[in-house]
Amino acid sequence: MNPSTTPPLALVTGARGGIGRELCRQLRAAGHTVAAVGRGGDALLAVDADLHIAADTTTPEGAALAIAACRETFGRTPTRLAHCVGSTLIAPLHRTKPEQYREVLRVNLDSAFFMLGAWVEALRASGEPGAAVFASSVVSRIGVANHEAIAAAKGGVEALVRSAAATYAAAGLRINAVAPGMTDTPMTAGMLKLDAMREGAGRQYPLGGVQTATEVADVMAWLLGPQSARLTGQVIAVDGGFTQIRPLVK
Repeated sequence: MNPSTTPPLALVTGARGGIGRELCRQLRAAGHTVAAVGRGGDALLAVDADLHIAADTTTPEGAALAIAACRETFGRTPTRLAHCVGSTLIAPLHRTKPEQYREVLRVNLDSAFFMLGAWVEALRASGEPGAAVFASSVVSRIGVANHEAIAAAKGGVEALVRSAAATYAAAGLRINAVAPGMTDTPMTAGMLKLDAMREGAGRQYPLGGVQTATEVADVMAWLLGPQSARLTGQVIAVDGGFTQIRPLVK
């Protein structure tokens, strides 16, 4: 196929989640070939994608498997990477068990480190430029009570993004992140199940309300596209103003 007319190949990890699922849909609608990565099962197969890959990206072997599956199926390396793998833990430091802390790091930071490493290595071998976007969180950018473990993990993701962006800029690799505020996804369903809880959460945000997975995916898709060609090493807060301004109290 002519490289100039071949649709970009995008690898989306954490594709079973709310943001990952929506991002797969958006990228495919925009003409990308999409490989969706997740823990397997019917939830993964239901994602709108050209390829479904069951892999554990919290290990270097799982990350390498995801890249290899793309090469085996499409004959090329994904030049777009969206890493949406994540979990959360709402607990104060003194009530966080060591095994809970290590699990949060494994899911959020280890997966980002190994997936980015596998992607970078593959594109360095092919000499192709590419764009990657990672999911952080507002709690890594402003102190929020009872979020110590997840704040530490996502803070590590942001530091990883900035350092890798500097290392690989000369190779034509752009690496950015988004830091969402409270987003209406299956992960937050328990925190938003009551109207009073949803309204209380929404009042924290200057723009009001709780954002949707589509609103976060919009920014992630933009960071993977040509419109953001001069952006790398950036973390964009998609948070209704939460980290920068205070809501007007009426």
